[in-house]
Amino acid sequence: MTEEKRLKSSVELAMERLAKKDADAGVETRTVSDAQKAAIAEARNFYDVKLAEQAVLHQAKMRAAFDPAVRETIAEEYRRDCARLTSERDSKVEKLRQS
Repeated sequence: MTEEKRLKSSVELAMERLAKKDADAGVETRTVSDAQKAAIAEARNFYDVKLAEQAVLHQAKMRAAFDPAVRETIAEEYRRDCARLTSERDSKVEKLRQS
């Protein structure tokens, strides 16, 4: 079969439909350069390390606390810190993609 006549997988068909839908909606696609990919990977790695550090600190604090109210406060702080770090990571990655 020639390249034009070959059968397409369902993934290829779905991607074509999505690309057409984006084109109809006026969404433009941009490619990410190698430098941007490296910067994005570095940013993600940095925040992954920060999140892992928070997890270790959280576990240490939880082992030291016995009062349920204190444990709940520690857990809430951990959730808040994780949400903040994740938000920072996502915004930084988006800025890197836009640059």
